[in-house]
Amino acid sequence: MNLKDYVRDIPDFPKKGILFHDVTTLFKNPQAFSYVVNNLYDVYKNTKPDYIVAIEARGFILGSALALRLGCGFIPVRKPGKLPADTISEEYSLEYGTDKVEIHKDALRPGEKVVVVDDLVATGGTLLAGVKLVQKLGATIIGVASIIDMPELGGRSLLESYNYYYLIEYSGH
Repeated sequence: MNLKDYVRDIPDFPKKGILFHDVTTLFKNPQAFSYVVNNLYDVYKNTKPDYIVAIEARGFILGSALALRLGCGFIPVRKPGKLPADTISEEYSLEYGTDKVEIHKDALRPGEKVVVVDDLVATGGTLLAGVKLVQKLGATIIGVASIIDMPELGGRSLLESYNYYYLIEYSGH
């Protein structure tokens, strides 16, 4: 299946000069969405993760479906002020600025096995921030995954040591 057929490209979003690869159209198609989840299931089924940790917001869609398929728990990583209990945070740089994400302090325990997922990797800042949050809590990263990778923006190189896996590659911005 050519997943690029199901991804909508939106120029100048979220700001001028950025070509945004929108996976909501992929999620809308049950065959394409199933293909993505089943592909990631095949990658991680033998690693037996305890949790899928997913980045807000499109990562939640992918991560929750994958967690159900793998029979493991789901943990959200959110923007500041969105989680109700005590949190820890990690600031990061992205292609068009800086941001911060948070996770509940009690979300993970040392030794628990985690796969961190998001929809897209550009500069890698968001997923790497998620990885750092997991590491701060003492859990073990057994994989990092995305649907889309944009290698020219350098994120892949930051994530390769975490068994980074992706399904689609786009060149350019």
